[in-house]
Amino acid sequence: MAYVPPATLEGSYDPRNNLSEREAEAWIAPVVPVLPDGSAPLLETYLYHASIQREQEVNDARRDQEGGSGRWAQYFGRGTKRVPNASASVSAKHRDSVSSGASEKDQAHDVVPIAPSEYRAASSALRTATWGSVFYLITTDILGPYSAPYAFAQVGYGPGVACFFVFGIMAAYGGLLLWWMFLKLDSDKYPVRTFGDLGYRIYGHWFRHVVNILQTIQLIFNVGIIILGNGQGLSQMAKFRLCFSVCNVVWTLGGMILGQIRTLQKFGHLANLAIWMNVLVLIMTMGSVAHMAPNYTATAIQQPYPPVQTLAINLQPFEAQLEGIMQIVYSYGGAMLFTEFMAEMRRPYDFWKAMAIAQVFIFVVYMFFGLFVYSYQGQYVVNPANQGIAAYGLQTATNAISLTAGLIAAALYGNIGIKVIYNYIFIELFHASPLHSPRGKWLFAGTVIIYWTLAFVIGSAIPQFSNITSLVGAVCIFQFSYTFPPFMFLGYCMQVDAVEGDREYDDNNPRGARVDSWRTWGRWKRALRKRFLFNLWNFLLTLACLSAAILSAYASIKSIVTAFQGGGGDSTSFGCQSPVDN
Repeated sequence: MAYVPPATLEGSYDPRNNLSEREAEAWIAPVVPVLPDGSAPLLETYLYHASIQREQEVNDARRDQEGGSGRWAQYFGRGTKRVPNASASVSAKHRDSVSSGASEKDQAHDVVPIAPSEYRAASSALRTATWGSVFYLITTDILGPYSAPYAFAQVGYGPGVACFFVFGIMAAYGGLLLWWMFLKLDSDKYPVRTFGDLGYRIYGHWFRHVVNILQTIQLIFNVGIIILGNGQGLSQMAKFRLCFSVCNVVWTLGGMILGQIRTLQKFGHLANLAIWMNVLVLIMTMGSVAHMAPNYTATAIQQPYPPVQTLAINLQPFEAQLEGIMQIVYSYGGAMLFTEFMAEMRRPYDFWKAMAIAQVFIFVVYMFFGLFVYSYQGQYVVNPANQGIAAYGLQTATNAISLTAGLIAAALYGNIGIKVIYNYIFIELFHASPLHSPRGKWLFAGTVIIYWTLAFVIGSAIPQFSNITSLVGAVCIFQFSYTFPPFMFLGYCMQVDAVEGDREYDDNNPRGARVDSWRTWGRWKRALRKRFLFNLWNFLLTLACLSAAILSAYASIKSIVTAFQGGGGDSTSFGCQSPVDN
């Protein structure tokens, strides 16, 4: 018997028509929403169903609390008991009655549509992440903390602290904007699963394509960067007796195995472990650099080695300073995945808790670590920082721990990146099998291998850790954390304000509520007048962020070209010499 949620009846194509009931309940619709007339839903439609969704989630939370969950369990997002939804039982009874009254032949072709409340019961079962697990996922970052000392080495104490503070505030601002738009536009009928879905609700297909392309580039480059960093660490552990490219291959194979995990719920436990492993490495690194000389071999500075020098403001070429600032951007680069995290939360409203604690944690821990290591190592800071430890024993210990945490982070980035590619290319363009179907699982496994192979090529072809991280930070991370949120919220606010002059919304006749179109000045007037100063702020902020990103991308590309022209060991593509063996 085919299982058809209400949303299936609204599109001309839906792969769920060919799925079993279990597969349909487990599949997340990746296709762009389409109304019966072939047109895309209006923003008012998304707002209408999202308001119903949020109200139902509030009611579910009340039932959970009445069902026995303690106050502290509610606060920390753990130990909640799911109160059975009555609609699910009704749906089961209805299917049983149909089965008992029909032959097997009839059952094979019968279609039983279910009510929206019943579909929501099945859909909500997929949302299992709590805000506590999302906090760990946000802070599962191997690049941000270890790059912080290098950022201070490039710009000095003053600009470094200022950038950490300003970027932290603006990252929190952008995260709140994304959270607010998600709550207003997401529903089970029209789910927001990716950053691209959220952008599509506001600006349409063109912006969705831009977001999906940049997201794919960032995720695969992030995995490549982690392979590069882990390869450097493994080469140190092997005392440079193992070819550097082989070191990268080792971590690539490990990622292919760990990348077979398909759900973020399973990654939550690994992410919990990874964050404390990172904290342990930070503590060991600080303790080591405070009692021994820097690791001169890992730096490009030649003998005789001058004494350690720290500066309030490091006056050096513009490109080097921007390269350092982009390392700080990496610390706040989780906004790209915020939508994906919220999409897997049982209660998306609680996302602000995870984001707020994560931003405070990043600001305090990362900046303190960066200041501490820079104070002792100065211009000899290595990126990543733990590879700047001189003693082989401690260096090996920190590498072993950070490499494991890095592999977890790379698998997380790869998991999201592969899902974006799978939904955006395979399902939407080629109508491939859904991810949770047997054929989809095999296709996902093959995609993992190809994805990690491409990441290996990136990390080995450009073995310049700082330069490549700066480039990705400028081209991709800066957009998701700082440029896109105010730009999207500008469009959201203008459309919401314009709706206020329309008639009352009717879900049976969604387009009948509008009194004018965007071709008339009246609608633009309503959109611009109500929140003029706030809209102007978001517009100017978007332009400022875009300008900063373009300048930083130019500086990073110039640095990469200069490094290759210099012919140093760290600029040899697919070579055997490690970038930290100088």
